[in-house]
Amino acid sequence: MVKQEKQREQTASMEDYLEAIANLGRETKIVRVKQISEILGVKMPSVTSALKKLSTQELVEHERYGHIKLTPKGDKVAREVIYRHEALTRFFSQALDINQEIAEEDACRIEHVISPLCMERLVKFVEFIEACPLGSANFPSRYEYYLEHGEIPRDCSRRSLRKRK
Repeated sequence: MVKQEKQREQTASMEDYLEAIANLGRETKIVRVKQISEILGVKMPSVTSALKKLSTQELVEHERYGHIKLTPKGDKVAREVIYRHEALTRFFSQALDINQEIAEEDACRIEHVISPLCMERLVKFVEFIEACPLGSANFPSRYEYYLEHGEIPRDCSRRSLRKRK
């Protein structure tokens, strides 16, 4: 019997808010309700309501009409969402040759529901095909070796993989 995966604590909507705050914070350092509203395409009262919920969960710091800041706990959740989003986008665009816009849109939908096991395997697959391209000889056996041993086979063309955070 397959072990049940732990469910995420946040809804997809709340994860979107955390991701938006993190991305805005990287760009502007000061995050405001209006910016989140524009990025997510929701009304400002909806943002305020979500921020109250995230604040009670100690994921954001926000005073009425003030700036919004992720707490360390909120930053951790946001980084996980961003990581899933980027990995899925890379998979769709590199492994499946999907155009970037569609890859981004689909990654945004799937990042909230993919199991940790599928995410881990997807990331490993992308890392592997970056080192051992799909058209190379003995692809399945090389991939199996990588999954078993956690290292790229010596006969692959590229051995350097992106370091995972």
